[in-house]
Amino acid sequence: MFWLALFPLLLRGSYGDVTYSIPEEMKRGSVIGNIAKDLGLDAKGLLSRKARLDVDGRSKRYCDINLNTGELIVAEVIDRERLCGRRLTCALKYEIILENPLESHNILLQIQDVNDNPPKFGEDVVKFEIQESAVKGARFSLNQAHDADIGLNAVQSYTLQRNDHFNLAVHTNPAGGKQSELVLEKELDREVEQEVTLLLTAVDGGTPQRSGTVVIHVTVLDANDNKPVFRQNVYKVNLPENSPIGSVVIAVSATDADEGVNGEVTYGFGHISDDATQLFSLNPKTGEVIVKGDIDFETESFHEFSIQAKDSSGLNSFANIKVDITDENDNAPTISLKSLTNPIPENVLPGTEVGIINVQDEDSGVNKQVRCSIQQNVPFKLNPSIKNYYSLVTTSELDRELISDYNITITATDEGSPPLSSSKTIHLSVSDVNDNPPVFEEQSYSAYVSENNKPGSSICSVTARDPDWRQNGTVVYSLVPSEVNGVPVSSYVSINGDTGVIHALRAFDYEQFRSFKVQVVARDNGSPPLSSNVTVSVFVADENDNSPQILYPAPAGNSLMTEMVPKAALAGSLVSKVIAVDADSGQNAWLSYQIVKSTDPGLFTIGLHSGEIRAQRDISDSDGMKQNLVISVKDNGQPSMSTTCAVYLLISDNLAEVPELKDMSYEGKDSKLTSYLIIALVSVSTFFLTFIILILAVRFCRRRKPRLLFDGAVAIPSAYFPPNYAEVDGTGTLRSSYNYDAYLTTGSRTSDFKFVRSYNDNTLPAEMTLKKSPDHFLEGSITTLNTAGESNESSECNVALYWP
Repeated sequence: MFWLALFPLLLRGSYGDVTYSIPEEMKRGSVIGNIAKDLGLDAKGLLSRKARLDVDGRSKRYCDINLNTGELIVAEVIDRERLCGRRLTCALKYEIILENPLESHNILLQIQDVNDNPPKFGEDVVKFEIQESAVKGARFSLNQAHDADIGLNAVQSYTLQRNDHFNLAVHTNPAGGKQSELVLEKELDREVEQEVTLLLTAVDGGTPQRSGTVVIHVTVLDANDNKPVFRQNVYKVNLPENSPIGSVVIAVSATDADEGVNGEVTYGFGHISDDATQLFSLNPKTGEVIVKGDIDFETESFHEFSIQAKDSSGLNSFANIKVDITDENDNAPTISLKSLTNPIPENVLPGTEVGIINVQDEDSGVNKQVRCSIQQNVPFKLNPSIKNYYSLVTTSELDRELISDYNITITATDEGSPPLSSSKTIHLSVSDVNDNPPVFEEQSYSAYVSENNKPGSSICSVTARDPDWRQNGTVVYSLVPSEVNGVPVSSYVSINGDTGVIHALRAFDYEQFRSFKVQVVARDNGSPPLSSNVTVSVFVADENDNSPQILYPAPAGNSLMTEMVPKAALAGSLVSKVIAVDADSGQNAWLSYQIVKSTDPGLFTIGLHSGEIRAQRDISDSDGMKQNLVISVKDNGQPSMSTTCAVYLLISDNLAEVPELKDMSYEGKDSKLTSYLIIALVSVSTFFLTFIILILAVRFCRRRKPRLLFDGAVAIPSAYFPPNYAEVDGTGTLRSSYNYDAYLTTGSRTSDFKFVRSYNDNTLPAEMTLKKSPDHFLEGSITTLNTAGESNESSECNVALYWP
């Protein structure tokens, strides 16, 4: 506590540096000072700013900072003698580093000497051989006592035990130490006393005082009145570090004026530190100081010791040797990573600081100056900060999807000759940010599914990729709400949210709709989530699931339809036409017609694809009046589907010749249906007779009116047309308009129709669509004939039939 009150001295430098003066041997945990207060810092902020003492890698940490109080405390007991040896000034240099923001301060600890070492002699016994001829006043140099302390704590005086022959003379030598000599006050008499034993005590000036003793044993000999003398009292030499072992540092020389054995000089070390004895050796014959250990400037840059020259009689003298170690560029720079942010988000802005680098070189002077660089192929750079600190900052935007990891190599090179360099590789990872939406592999998808598919079957699969990582790159699929024909699309299809497979929820019907579109959205699991959409066009492929439907003649169950064929019809004359449609499309709706049964097989033929019934030969009188044809209509699907119809023809030129129609039924019917056919024939006959009567009545009443057509006319009521038989693509089974020229015979009031030829010059344009109104399915114009006169001229009636 006395030293604490006497020595602590706080000096504030102009650049924020602090100097403390403390005594050595302070106990561990002793408070040196409040560094936070002395630097004007907030003590509470030391912990958050990661305050630390930065010391050299080879240096021992003698001090530390209490981050809670801001006090600088002793971490290890400081021994000034071990730390600084005989140097008058002993100081420890530290650097306190604070982050956020980066800041540094120098701390200098001046270590004050404490009298903790007693004086010591190099030997326990000092032997002298003194000639008895030595005269009064002769002086004999004694070995200097060594005190590890300095200043007042070093050796200040010597005392000699009282005796009859010698006194002690003390003086200051050129090196500044106290040198003692024995002074002969009374001549020696070998015959009276051959040996004299003395006790020499060395006392330092410390409080309390410490002392050391040595026994001086004097042997009385014959006269040897000269001692060795060095050529110079102090030798100075510069020694490069890393000098090879065995190299000569310096050669000292001392001469003795005596002759013979008394003039022979041997050399030995006087006062020398323990560290120096590990580095140097001395040739006792030649006086050469030789290197025997590793010379390292960074460990110790200065050595001082003394050499004793001694003759055979024990007379000696001393010379001081001062060795300055010169620095060599033998230390490569050291790169230390002080702070690093790892990983770093990929969305950091250019110029963001991600790390702090410290570069040190243990050499001195030019060898200590360091240049620091980084490779050019990374988006980072080093910005010099304070002293030997560099900030590692980004130079451009990062993209984890392109590069997710960086190995940054930092190279430090000093200015020595030759220069030395070192490298350090820093691994930096880039963390993911949800900055990429899912991207579908295709801009749009097309799915083809056959109608009558099984519910639950897969239609197609969509795939979206997201280059982000983990949940940012996990894609979930869903359908965008929409409607198909007024029905939510979710009732038609569903999608697997994980795989993107689209499933049909119901069986599709090509005849209801041919295609529809589905919007699929792919959304990732990032925060916030990103998404993208794609359109899936679903096309329903037609299957042959509809059999042909007969439009004309009317299906069974309706009124009996009969065609009149003139007896004079020639071969190739059009007598009737079977009109059928198929709800399917394409090849499945390509219809073919065939007569499967007829009353006279060679009389009529039917167009394979037109359905037109024509006379295969000229009709003769021998041909039966009643002709029944069974027509098969078959589509081209796989497998094909077919239906049949019956066509009833009457070969007659005069309506009066028409018999009862009860026998017109198809003779090939099953016998089980006889009763039903009889009833049908009676009904038709009744209707036909009534119809004939009405025609006659109208003819007499309104001669200018059009003649009423009977059932045999090729006029198809609009009610026979099923709805929605026009294809969307304009490729339905009914496409063209059919025109017929009807010729009426003269000389008969029945005015039968005679079908001569057909043509289809006017077709329905492909771009026109057909309305569902029955009035638009049939457009016809019939011109009645004026039959009041008995003219042989014939009139022509044009009938235009348009089939949707």
